[in-house]
Amino acid sequence: MVDFWTQRKRPLRLERRIEFPDYDATREFLDFTGDLSEREDFYPDMNFGSTHVSMTIHIEDETVGLTAKQKAFIEHVNEYAPADKVQQPLDGDYTDQKGD
Repeated sequence: MVDFWTQRKRPLRLERRIEFPDYDATREFLDFTGDLSEREDFYPDMNFGSTHVSMTIHIEDETVGLTAKQKAFIEHVNEYAPADKVQQPLDGDYTDQKGD
């Protein structure tokens, strides 16, 4: 479920950087994530440039892992932007504590 995301520690978080061919594609993704955030009531940290977006999802309680809202957000982002189409490969992944 969290394919394409990199786990970082201190603080515990997931990160993903997505590359796009041009600003229009980046803008479409930003619009998509804005609508998704409002719908899911979840707002990750995001930074962007003209052809990339970086997202960070902080894991507040490592004994519990990802919340349902975080999991839903990640699943929708992964469906919209699969790694083999727009994203640079990352060097790691994260499986939440419950094995989902």
